[in-house]
Order: sequence, then structure tokens, then C-alpha cells
Amino acid sequence: MSLWNLIKHYSTQMTPQSAQIPNSAVPQVKNSAGGFVWAVDDWTRLDRFLILGSEGGSYYASERALTVEGGEAVLRCIRADGLRTVARIAELSSSGRAPKNDPAIFALAMALKLGDDQTRRLAAEAVPVVCRIGTHLFSLAAAVKAFGGWGRGTQRAFGDWYANMEPNRLAYQAVKYQQRNGWSNRDLLRLAHVKPPSSEHDDIFRWMVKGWTGDLPDQAPDDATRGIWAFERAKRAETADEIVRLVTDFDLTREAIPTPFLNSTSVWEALLVSGRGMPMTAMIRSLAKMTAVGVLAPMSEGVKTVIERLSSEEALRKARVHPLALLTAMQTYKSGRGVRGKLTWRAVPQIVDALDGAFYTSFGTIPSTGKRWLLGLDVSGSMGCGVIAGLPGITPRVGAAAMAMVTARTESQYTVMAFQSSFTALSISPRERLDAVLGKTARLPFGATDCSLPMTWAMKNRIPVDVFAVYTDSETWAGKIHPVQALAKYRQKMGIPAKLIVVGMVANKFTIADPNDAGMLDVVGFDTAAPVVMSDFAKT
Repeated sequence: MSLWNLIKHYSTQMTPQSAQIPNSAVPQVKNSAGGFVWAVDDWTRLDRFLILGSEGGSYYASERALTVEGGEAVLRCIRADGLRTVARIAELSSSGRAPKNDPAIFALAMALKLGDDQTRRLAAEAVPVVCRIGTHLFSLAAAVKAFGGWGRGTQRAFGDWYANMEPNRLAYQAVKYQQRNGWSNRDLLRLAHVKPPSSEHDDIFRWMVKGWTGDLPDQAPDDATRGIWAFERAKRAETADEIVRLVTDFDLTREAIPTPFLNSTSVWEALLVSGRGMPMTAMIRSLAKMTAVGVLAPMSEGVKTVIERLSSEEALRKARVHPLALLTAMQTYKSGRGVRGKLTWRAVPQIVDALDGAFYTSFGTIPSTGKRWLLGLDVSGSMGCGVIAGLPGITPRVGAAAMAMVTARTESQYTVMAFQSSFTALSISPRERLDAVLGKTARLPFGATDCSLPMTWAMKNRIPVDVFAVYTDSETWAGKIHPVQALAKYRQKMGIPAKLIVVGMVANKFTIADPNDAGMLDVVGFDTAAPVVMSDFAKT
């Protein structure tokens, strides 16, 4: 065999992705596609699980398999450092960095039931931080049951959630979130043996357990039970005008409105202008219904109100509205038809534009780095399957394009390319609406995965790049050279100390970033903090 053939089969500079890089300081592992990459540590896996979840699975792993892998990683973190794990769960949940809170609740239940004594105590203290509304608490109850059921510590944690809440807020929660996931406030109060710390708490607890007893007074009480009185009054209402007055005077939420009045235009108009009656997240979920009943029509006051609220960075931040929720809302609203049910509507273009703008606004202020970026979108077959955080239609491929546009809107020097086993140039402008960009990427062909292409293409065409950002599931296998080897060659040939940021779009255990290279970074896709982290890394 010639020397050339020997080098071709075994080299540290150019190795097929179907083989391990010889002499790698950190041994590589085989990914689900048969290529060799690196395994991320359990703390990265914890972040990926908390942010991306496992609902819907992926191309290579079923929902069950991905959940089991994620759960085992969470458990290893709890055993290694339970206090750090609980702190991370609370941080990611309370900051709104994850699209859904369910993975954080699931992980908190594990810490609450499977951790050591210190971990359990800290997990109990974190319950009101992670479980901010009644639905979260009901979900935690279901998860706790799956990991060992109720003990004294669990009872105390649930009891404190009710007892430590300010009465007016508790009454609001009691009306808005009465039962979910097979659990109710009555169930939890009985299991937790809560002692009311005040007479107002006692009145609210009694209503949760027994409902309104006795006659309903004509006038609302002056204490925290005013909202409960209004809810009971709404049950007895005979006209939409009565409901409107109750919404206006008592900030009744949609959940408190009897079903027969939920097709009333005047009721929805009252809900929209009500403060607590229509919080930001509820407004976003109700855009289709409000359009269908005529509240949101071209040039209406309703449309003006929605646009103003969606344009407020402060309001989006306070409501913890995640960009993925806005992306999903935009995709659904502009379609004019719900994913479930028979509701149809004619989308108002200005609202679609407002949702598009809110998507970018929800990431907060991201400083421009002044660096030259190449944004590489993996559009291979595996990226087109599964969903992010269980949200319909938001595949890793769709998510990658959306995340890339956040950077494209921030930076003045960038190139966007899509790749699978071949390269595709993408003519994308940051002035384009996001749904148009997603449409372009959706029409691209699928293929095998070669994550070295961004670097090899830039090297071949002598494109100066400071930062390669590759949005991928790291299931690469088709290339003749590993991505890290291609980056090393690019650095040497171009004389640029280029960096590589790997944006993980699936909650698996793989990465193409060499953990021993300080010029490489792993971030989690759709973590709202990711764009700022990427910006800071690019500037260092």
C-alpha cells in the first residue's frame, strides 16, 4: 500500500466523519447516525433538557427514549451536586429562558423526591419559584406522584405555596386555575393539610374545597374574595352586558367566563382592555378567537391595542413570553386555521407583523460584535423531524432558521448558508418577515449531514469569517473531514483565529465542538440568553 493510501486512511488532519479522529485528547463517541462526535457533559444535557425538552422526540429517538435519556442525565446531576442542579432548574425556569416550564417541573420533582436531604430542602424552597401559577403546581403534583408520592417535606412544600401567597393573588389563582392534569386545589389542600395564616386565606381555602356556601350577596365584599364573588356572579349572569361589567370592574379572566358568552364580541373587547383579565400570554393565545369574533379587524382599536402590547419589550419580559411561543403564534395565526378544532379566521396582516417584531424583541437587546459571521443551517433529513419543546410545526430545521435570523438582525457582516451533504446559498435579508425566511428554508431539499461544509466552503471561496455559528443536531456523518479538522485548516489557510459556536437544536448528548478547544462553544438553541452569550464569546 502506498504512503498516500496510508495517510488517506489514518490522519489527524483529515479523517472521515465515519471514523474517530486519531489521538484526540477527548475520545469521540458514535452519534445516532454512525458518525463520530463528542459527548456533552451532564450539565449541558441538563440545560438542553430543561430548554428543548423531549416532547415529540427526534429523528433518531422516540419521545420515550429522549425522555429517559434526559431524565437519567438530570438524576446524575442531582447525585453529583443536588444544590447546583436545583439552582439551575430555578434559574432557567424563573428567567423564562425555556419555551415550556414542564421539563423544569419534572426535574424539580426528581430533586424533591430523589435528592439527598439538603437537595430536598432546597427543592422545596424552589417550588414557588418554578411553580408560579396553579397549573404549574398541579403538574408538580402529578410528577411527585411518579417519583414516590407524598411525604412530610412534600406536604410542607405544597402547603407553603398556598399559605405564603398574598390573599389577592391567591384568590386570582383560585379562580383562574381551578384544576388541571387530574388535580384540583381541593385535592392539594386536603393532601397538604394547610393551615390558613389569616382569615382571608381561610375564606379562600373554604371556597376552594366547598365552593360558595349560602346566599350570594348583592354587593361584592371588600376583601380578597371580591374576585371569587365576581366569578360566582358570572355563573348566574343572563346577559353579555352583565359579564362585561364584571370583567371591567373585577378583572375576570377568560377562564371565569361561562361558555355561552365566549362568542360575544363585547365580552372579548372587555377582556382585551382589562389588565389582569387578559395577561400577555392569554392575549397571544386568544388572537385567533378575537379575530374570529370581530374584535380584531383591520384598523380597529383592538388591533391597535394588540400591536402596542406586542411592541413593548418590558411587557414581554415581565410576562416571560418566550420567543418560541411567539413564533408558534405567528405561524398559527397567519394560517387562519387552528391546529385543533374547527375555528377559522382571516388574519390581520398588521398583527402578523407585530408577532414577527415581538419574536425579535423578546430576546432583549443584543449588542453587535462587529465580527464577520457565517451562519450555517443544518437542513439535513434529521433536522426536519421531531419538534422543539413539543410545539407543532417547529422542527429543528425551522428553529435553526429562526435562531439564525436573530443574529442576522444584529450583525452587519454575515452570510447565511444551508447545508446537508451539499451547500446551498440562502438569499436572506433581515428586513424580511420571519415567515418568509422559514418558507425559503422549508423548500430546501433534505439530504445526508456534513457539518464540515461551512468551514470547507468558506476556505475554498476564501471568505473571511471570524465566527462560524452552526445550528445542528450534531448527527453528522457524511463528510470526508471532521468539522474541527476543517476549522483547523481554515484557521491555518486564512490566518484567521476563527471561532465555532455550535447551537444544539435537539436535547441529545452530541456535539461537533471539541471540548479541548477554547475557540469553540456549545449553546442551547432557543435559550433566550443564547444570542447574548454568542455575542460575548465572539468578542473575547
